[in-house]
Amino acid sequence: MYKVTVFVTLRESVLDPQGAAVKDSLKALNFDEVRDVRIGKYMELEIDAADEAMAKERVTEMCEKLLANTVIEDYKFDIVRG
Repeated sequence: MYKVTVFVTLRESVLDPQGAAVKDSLKALNFDEVRDVRIGKYMELEIDAADEAMAKERVTEMCEKLLANTVIEDYKFDIVRG
C-alpha cells in the first residue's frame, strides 16, 4: 500500500479570485505582510500498487483524468510506502 498526497493549484497564468478575496480579507485584518494568496486543493489517497513506479503511473493517470483540470491547473504528488 502507498500513501499519496496530491496538491493541485491554479497555474500562475490563471487568475485566482478566491485567493484575491482571501488576501484582501487578511489585509483587512491587519496581516499586511501577506503579498499574495493562491488557493488550491489537497488530497490524500491510499492505493494498492505492485511497486512505487506503478503507483506513480496510476496517480498520474488519476490526476490527468479527474483530480486536476490540466488546462488551468498544475499538480504534484508525494508517495510514501505505507
